Amino acid sequence: MAVNFSIKGVPEATAARLRERAERNHRSLQGELMAIIESAAHGEDVAARAVASPPARGLRTIEEIAAEHRLRFPDPILREPLAVDILRADRDAR
Repeated sequence: MAVNFSIKGVPEATAARLRERAERNHRSLQGELMAIIESAAHGEDVAARAVASPPARGLRTIEEIAAEHRLRFPDPILREPLAVDILRADRDAR
């Protein structure tokens, strides 16, 4: 049986940030609040969740994606040229 929660007196600035977060994650406000509550109830942290079972495409936050990549690629790639150097070389070759 589902339970309904109600939070009264949420400051407008907090509500606005939650709406923005929901939009970034392509969720309704209700869906975003449910995701936050589920994450908190299960004691998950962003890095553990990103590695354990990645959600469907487009449903991860930028923080989750960054945490996953930091775990998969902990050391920066130093031996490859930077994109800016490639662009400069291409421009200068003309």
